[in-house]
Amino acid sequence: MVDTSHDIRTLNSLIASIIDSIDGYTESAKDADSGRFASIFNDRAAERRQVLTRLQAEVVRLGGNPEDDGTTAAAAHRGFINLKSAVTGRDDKAVINEVERGEDHLKSKFEEALADSDLSSQVKAVVQECFASVRQGHDQMSALKHSMAAG
Repeated sequence: MVDTSHDIRTLNSLIASIIDSIDGYTESAKDADSGRFASIFNDRAAERRQVLTRLQAEVVRLGGNPEDDGTTAAAAHRGFINLKSAVTGRDDKAVINEVERGEDHLKSKFEEALADSDLSSQVKAVVQECFASVRQGHDQMSALKHSMAAG
């Protein structure tokens, strides 16, 4: 019997971060002043839900229980964002800066998983497949942030 506990723990950690990302995009869509940004955030949240489903299915395939909640750190981060927005007000630039910061964190989580030599090759292939979406989202938010900084 192959020990899949490391693979399952790694996948569940990524799942929690993806849930945080979905929550972050959903909240950001509500906070965005511009309908254009709300649409981008909602599209990105929908794409992340597909990644979530794929990662959760892999945990089930390995015989584990997939994570279905975000991280405690993200809940605290959202609380801080909510507090900050109550004090400072929000504009699209601030929202995009927060989203891009979240994307940086998510991208690094996936890069750590891909660099993990103890991860099985089959799970690594699933993580790599999901990372394509994460990288695309990161690059899109980074480009948005930089275009707003230039504007």
